[in-house]
Amino acid sequence: MEQAKVYFTDFRMREGQNHETKLRKLMKAAGMDQIDFQGKYVAIKIHFGELGNLAFLRPNFARYVADYVKELGGYPFLTDCNTLYVGSRKNALDHLDTALRNGFSPYATGCQILIADGLKGTDDVEVPVAGGILCKTAKIGRAIMDADIVISLNHFKGHECTGFGGALKNLGMGSGSRAGKMEMHSAGKPIVDHDLCVGCGACVKICAHGAPVIADKRCTIDHSRCAGCGRCIGVCPKDAILPAQDETFENLNGKIAEYAKAVVDGRPSFHINIVNQVSPNCDCHPENDAAIVPDVGMFASFDPVAIDVACADAVNRQPVNPMSILAQRAGVADRFDGTHPTTNWRSGPAHAEKIGLGARDYELVTV
Repeated sequence: MEQAKVYFTDFRMREGQNHETKLRKLMKAAGMDQIDFQGKYVAIKIHFGELGNLAFLRPNFARYVADYVKELGGYPFLTDCNTLYVGSRKNALDHLDTALRNGFSPYATGCQILIADGLKGTDDVEVPVAGGILCKTAKIGRAIMDADIVISLNHFKGHECTGFGGALKNLGMGSGSRAGKMEMHSAGKPIVDHDLCVGCGACVKICAHGAPVIADKRCTIDHSRCAGCGRCIGVCPKDAILPAQDETFENLNGKIAEYAKAVVDGRPSFHINIVNQVSPNCDCHPENDAAIVPDVGMFASFDPVAIDVACADAVNRQPVNPMSILAQRAGVADRFDGTHPTTNWRSGPAHAEKIGLGARDYELVTV
């Protein structure tokens, strides 16, 4: 596969520079203005951060990207899908409240927010995965699929299941509806916590297959009927229906890559990774531990695979933060293997390359 170009700029700010001017120069150098934005709807896929977490990207970065899109004639909006787990972003109302509390107001970012999979995380589109091995289709939030162009604006950090989270994670897992997230995380079917279930029957009404059965005011999922769509999870008012979360990390990485391919296939896309506050875990956590390495810089590319590999390589060249969890695990050369020894971050980019999403081989161009 042809070598991809990844563009990089550091966080050094000489006189007359700031993050906005450097990011704008980076986006232009990487060729973002080659995309025809005129009159097009542009989904800027971002993570708004869980309440309590302070490692997520500052809204300023979203503003810089949105302003550039508008200058190029596009109509940008910030977007993400609801979470599968129970937290501050499990439905659109809580999700929007969280985004606002974390600073993502239209005034601050210069554009509106759309929660892509709707109020309860059930508004999705089943999209074919070209060359899919683990998933033949992907359940993607409708607003993301309605956009003409997709830009992923990613906080590059560690992740407890995938090793790290970057463009692939933000595009794949982040664009999946609640049903899609269940498909990626689970090799099985939903289960019910009877201590939380009140037998309201909301799951019965949403299921097209008659899988939820109410008896003695408690629900049980008949797995012989269940299609694994996860819609019952989205409508349960007590968060009593849970995914099995029993998929292997390697298959999880592969499914994320296939979902990411479903998102970008057939339309222009561009990817920006901000490598700062490289926390050990996902921004979905309601806290963030100390960064494992110093801040690195900003990366941009048309290739979501190459940009993630370039960022992983850059992080691996950094010294370990002596105040981080990684410092307790001396002697591990790879920063992500050392942070989460049970994961294998390489499996995601390898699978993504295998299905034609991008290339792991890259040329790094410093701006």
